[in-house]
Amino acid sequence: MKKALLVVSFGTSYHDTCEKNIVACEQALAASCPDRELFRAFTSGMIIRKLKQRDGIDTDTPLEALQKLAELGFDDVAVQSLHIINGDEYEKIAREVQSQRPRFKRLTLGTPLLSSHNDYQRLMQALEHQMPALNANEKVVFMGHGASHHAFAAYACLDHMMTAQRFPARVGAVESYPEVEVLIDSMSKEGVRAVHLMPLMLVAGDHAINDMASDEDDSWKTLFNAAGIPATPWLRGLGENPVVRAMFVEHLKQSLEAA
Repeated sequence: MKKALLVVSFGTSYHDTCEKNIVACEQALAASCPDRELFRAFTSGMIIRKLKQRDGIDTDTPLEALQKLAELGFDDVAVQSLHIINGDEYEKIAREVQSQRPRFKRLTLGTPLLSSHNDYQRLMQALEHQMPALNANEKVVFMGHGASHHAFAAYACLDHMMTAQRFPARVGAVESYPEVEVLIDSMSKEGVRAVHLMPLMLVAGDHAINDMASDEDDSWKTLFNAAGIPATPWLRGLGENPVVRAMFVEHLKQSLEAA
């Protein structure tokens, strides 16, 4: 059988962060199943259009990629999501995989980063791997994307687990709960003296650069500084973390074993 590996992410228009995060994950996944030919798809139509208009780069959507793989004669395709939560983007992939299932002898789909209780525990271990040395009364604040989908609760769950286990970090979200104002209020009352800001996203893209680390009036760095809590931003996506990459490899392995 002709075997393929299709790695699907939201995507990014930043070439350097693509190499450090998306390509790094793709290479780790491909190395785990060397009998499969590697392919890529992005779920963000906005990023796909920007790459085409700005750079002349064509990137498939998941549906386009699956259709092409079927036409090329691949009959065993493993799809792995690089999304963080089981939200709208992942559900779209799942629907498109299901729609194309009759065209393949075997078609599997690996789950996003936070898909089981064990994933939350492993992610905390992975994040500890990348956190700087902290002084007393310092914490790391991780910025998640957030979602209108009910899966936004994943961020609050991770934040709660960190607090319950006295892990020196908190989690907030740009577009849903926990809002940064909630974290600032809580950490001010707790006596936190300084924070390090890190993206809880696959890549350090627009949200990390503008909403987290910029000098804009509403950036997280500015808001923490204004509250008297000095903030140091770190522009490093989760894809740069080898433990996170290993988690995606494990999810791919689990999906293949279950098929």
